[in-house]
Formats: sequence, structure tokens, C-alpha cells
Amino acid sequence: MKIENLRLTFSGDKTLLFKDLSLSIEKGEKVLLLGPSGCGKSTLLNVMAGLIPHSYEVPMKVSSITYPSSYGYVFQDPDAQFCMPYVDEEIAFVLENLNVPREHMEGRIQELLEVVGLQMIDPHTKISRLSGGMKQRLAIAAVLALDPDTLFLDEPTALVDEVGTKDIWETIKRSCHDKTVVIIEHKLDHVIELVDRIILFNRDGEILADGPTEEVLKSYKEIIKEDGVWYPGAWDEYLDSTPYLHRDASDERALELHGFKGFIGKEAKIRVNNASINKGEWISIVGRNGAGKSTLLHALMQLIKTSGKYELFGKQATKQKALDHCTFVFQNPEFQFVANTVYEEVAFSLRQKKLSVDMVDGRVNEVLKRFRLDHLEHKHPYQLSMGQKRRLSVAASTIQRPEFILLDEPTFGQDAANTFQLLNMMKELQDEGSTIFMVTHDGNIARFFSNRIWTIEEGVLVKDEVVQFPSVLKGVMQ
Repeated sequence: MKIENLRLTFSGDKTLLFKDLSLSIEKGEKVLLLGPSGCGKSTLLNVMAGLIPHSYEVPMKVSSITYPSSYGYVFQDPDAQFCMPYVDEEIAFVLENLNVPREHMEGRIQELLEVVGLQMIDPHTKISRLSGGMKQRLAIAAVLALDPDTLFLDEPTALVDEVGTKDIWETIKRSCHDKTVVIIEHKLDHVIELVDRIILFNRDGEILADGPTEEVLKSYKEIIKEDGVWYPGAWDEYLDSTPYLHRDASDERALELHGFKGFIGKEAKIRVNNASINKGEWISIVGRNGAGKSTLLHALMQLIKTSGKYELFGKQATKQKALDHCTFVFQNPEFQFVANTVYEEVAFSLRQKKLSVDMVDGRVNEVLKRFRLDHLEHKHPYQLSMGQKRRLSVAASTIQRPEFILLDEPTFGQDAANTFQLLNMMKELQDEGSTIFMVTHDGNIARFFSNRIWTIEEGVLVKDEVVQFPSVLKGVMQ
């Protein structure tokens, strides 16, 4: 693969994303594209694969470009690549195009699902019923079925639990030892030992460094830190420099559940026998992919049918008015966008309060700046990178500083700077009395920000663990 003098801009932008960018990747190399959220990594991957400009009409100019002879692409959003409605049919679609005999398909499908750790009693299951992490595993299985020469992986484990993340990278390492692999990933722990080369970008999409993995991480560590990119030890340094005092929750009850169930169709997919949360607590919800974590949030927001006792601040929450205390950040941020510009998306809920133009403008500009979205205020939300979309969804949902905040994987796809900034803002809201209810696969968030950790297994709340804080977080990693 080779690109010479790439120039590219999106419609409506006044500046180029790439300015005469050139790079080449040799056959069999394992390369990590590293840089801050929104610097153009996913766009460049689309160019390498030929999706831009052949599938997506984006104005670009290049002196010369060569493409891989065959490739498989795992998108940042797995829903973007599925062609069929059922799990087995998605992989069968690939196998049919490879002329695999029908009698061999069932065994091959089962083999591929096992390789990526997607354990299913019945593979003929609707893809729409899968969790985000399970969808990512399926997307990887379908790509491995192609047996391509080159793999393009755009954050393939962003929604996968910690154990699954390790398993998937081990699978990729075993399956792709002789393939060319180009990776975008924020979670570096399991990627560093796989890649032999890093191409480092700055916020303007310019190449700052291109070389062996250890050399780039060592020589450019300060620049990487300054640009807010993840690097080994980033969490340790953040915690060591953050003198957060643990906040005690109030005695006022925020949520109470007894015999609570959430249904998809006629089947109960989430059960909570007895649980309660006090105002001002931070609850992290953890568990394997498909355990029912997102389903629990959907049930609490009354997006699915529920039964049992469910009270919010002393009122029966099955009545819509009780949910006025709540705001919900979806796992897929596109599900909640309602406006045509970033500015209007953040301003939407404030305008419903009929505030003055100056009050709305001042508050929106403040929030956009804090979430590093101020330079994107006139863009359509769908034009943003996945990390930027995620920050926009959180910004729009929390601008009114709600009492009860439910968040489904809010930090996926974020670089270090934006992750820590988002957590700082959640901590501020908690200090003001907001109750935080967050699904996360990040063990650091669960251990160092939560008052309690809820563990979901096979659709049941099985553990409610109180986190034992030191008086300050500083030094807790030692």
C-alpha cells in the first residue's frame, strides 16, 4: 500500500484534513495509527481501503495510490457493515461469495464464532438482539471468514469487555501473523505487543513520527501526552496527579427497585431482585458482553416493558413525569441526535426552557469548549468522528445538569484527554448532587470513580459491591 501527496477535505470545510500526506506500508507489517480523537485516522483508513472516494464521495486529490489485493475492514460502528439480519446469515453471506460448499458452511460458521468468543446456543439469532460488544465480535468473525491479505481494524474492541478484548487481540495475533494489519485503537495494552510500527498524527492530521513501536512511544512521549493520546501508564499518571476526595452520598433515596424486570418481547432480559441508590452516588455497571447492562438502562428509561417496583426520588417511575429527573446517553450516539448542527444539538434542551438567546448562547459555547467541540459548531452531528459524536451526545444530555444521569459506555472511542475531561465533568456533577449510573468496561473507572459496582451476569444483578476508597486517589495505583 502506498499513498503519495494526499489532499482531502469534507464538504463545507474551509481547510484541508490532509496536506500532501504520504506513507507506505509493506506486506506483512502490523501498523498502529495513533493520534488524538478527530485527527483523521478513520478517514485515512477509508482512503487506504478505497472506500474514499469510490464508496463515499469525499473530495480528494492524490499523486498516486496503490491498494491491497484483498482486504477486510472492521468498522468503528459494526452496524455499518452488516448485510444480513441474522448472525449465521452474515457469515454465510461471506462464505457464499467465496464459493464455500453449503455442507461445509455450518461447521465453518461455528468455528469462526468460537474463534472470536461469540458463544451462541442458536447462531440463527437476529443481529439486532446482540449487544454492542457482541456485534463487534461478529464483525471480526465475518472479516476473518474472508481470509484477506490485509486487515483494516478501526477500534475493533471499543465495546468489548476487558477479558474479551484480550481474547480478540490474541485471536488476531494468531490468525494474522502473515497478513498486513493496519489498526486504529485507543486501548493500547494488548495492541502494543502486536504492532511493530506506529504512525503518530497531530490534531491537524499531520504525521509527527513514523517508526518502530517502542522508539516512537519513548521519543515522543511528551508530545503524545500533550496531545492527549493514550500511552502506557496514562492512567497511573492521571490518578497520581488527581487529588480527588471521595464524595459521600446523601441519605436521600434516588432509586429503589424490588422484583424489577425488563422485557424484550415476552422474555425477561434483565432482573433486579432488590437494589437501591442514594442521591449523589456513582454506580458503575460491569459484566461480560451480552450480560444485560444496556438492557438495564433501557428498562430504567422505560424504553422497554417493565414490571415490579421502580421508584425515582420516591415516585413510581413507570409514570413518564418521574423520568423528568433523568437523562440518558445511548451507546450509539446517533440514536439521540435531533438537530442539524453541533451547536443546535447542544442548545436543543435549553431552547425548550425558553431561555433568552444570550443565556443559551453563553451556556452552549461554554459546554462546546469544555468538550473540545467549539471548532465544529456548524457541522452536522453525523459528520463528526465517533469520538466527537460521543462527546456531543454527553454534552447535549448533561447541559441542564440533571439529577439522574444514565450513561452507556460514554468513554469508548475517546483519547486520554477527552476521557479524563469527561470523567472530571461527571465528578463535578456528582459533587453538585447528581447521581451517576454508568455502564463501562473500563476497570479504572469502576475502581477509582464509583461508590459502588453493580455486576450483571446473564440478565441478573448478582453483586452490589461498595468500593473502598482511600481518603484521596493519589498514589492508589502503587
